[in-house]
Formats: sequence, C-alpha cells, structure tokens
Amino acid sequence: MKITWLGHSGFRIEIGDQVLLLDPWLTGNPVFPAGQEDAAVGGASAIFVTHGHGDHAAESGRLSLRTGAPIYALHELAEYLARDTGAKTVGFGKGGTVRLGSVAVSMVPASHSSSIDYKGGDAIAVGSEVGFVIVGEGHSIYFTGDTGIMADMGWIGEFHAPDIGILCSGGHYTMGMKEASWAAKRFFNFKTVIPCHYKTFGLLAQSADEMVAALAGIDVKTPDVMEPVVI
Repeated sequence: MKITWLGHSGFRIEIGDQVLLLDPWLTGNPVFPAGQEDAAVGGASAIFVTHGHGDHAAESGRLSLRTGAPIYALHELAEYLARDTGAKTVGFGKGGTVRLGSVAVSMVPASHSSSIDYKGGDAIAVGSEVGFVIVGEGHSIYFTGDTGIMADMGWIGEFHAPDIGILCSGGHYTMGMKEASWAAKRFFNFKTVIPCHYKTFGLLAQSADEMVAALAGIDVKTPDVMEPVVI
C-alpha cells in the first residue's frame, strides 16, 4: 500500500487494485507543488469527497472528468456535483459500503458542516459531512474528513478496528494536534497515524511535533507533500 499526501486534506491511496483520491484539492492549494498533477492523479480509479467545502470538493468534478474516475460522496453532494460538473457520481449514505475490486469503502459520520462555498453568492447546503473507512490489503484506514472529537469515534474504533488513522489535526476548523492525539488514544488502536489539514494556512498548526510527542509508541508519519508512505 502506498499513501501519498497531496497537501491539506488531499490523499492518493494505492491499495489493492485501486487508486483512490481523497478530497483532492490541487489548484489553489498553496502547498501543492506546481507540475505534479499528473503524478498526483494518474491512474485514479475513484474519487471520494467528504463534504462540500472548496478545499475538499471544488476540484473533484474537474479531476473526475480528467481521469474518468467517478466521484463517491454523500447522496446530496453527489447529486450536486453531477449536475454542476457533468462528472459521473455515486451517492451513498452513512453506514453504507461500496466495493471497488478488492477494496471496500464505508461512509461514517463526522462533525463539521457541508456546503458549496466556492461558487460565489450564498453557500449551498449539500447534505452533511462524513468520513471514510477504507479496507484492503489486510489494513483498515480511518480517514476522518473534517471533524471535531465525537462520540461516534467509539463505535468506529470498535467496529471497524482501523490500524491506520488519517486525522485532521490543524485546529481552528477541526481537531487540533492535542485533540486528535487524545482521540487516537481514547478511541482507537492505531499502528500508524498521518496528520492532515495542517500547514496550509496561517490559522492552522504548522507542525505535527505535538502529535509525535503525544503518541509515543505509534508510528506518526509526517511526510512532505507528494512523498509516498509505503505500508
């Protein structure tokens, strides 16, 4: 398995027979390196979007049309993106699972908000925010999306038993390093943790040192953008 951070909350995950893009936001992302889009999205088989905010969903339609990879999202967001961009979308709901070859992806709750806020004018509500659990190659990955600490993490940790956590950790809009570290210890038994939703803007945490210190005994990976983590 290969997990590549695309900056902010975007990831490329090569797992089993799939290449998944999670919340890919490249154009306008201040930490995504110029000239790397081909490497970031090449071969993508599916795109998963957690909610409607521009730093997560704004490029999903363009990248879907470019790669041919359908977008998977909560029903209302999937319907909006299909109408707005012409991309092929698959809507499903919290508690649901889609199977893509040797990989299964389940939608789980998050605690944030979800609106199309990048089109100008008033924000358009598009359902609610979610996270995903991705299972393949003998691993279970919990991708939080944007969230605060929530009680649902208890059953997610128990039922899905993820060994890899990709955790929003930048603070201000989501959990910070302190909160994400506490949740990791309280609700999960991770072997590997990768922080995200940080470094991008001045309001957000610029370092994961606090998480590394707090999660002694867990392999906290802090790769550079476009630096693959091989598991």
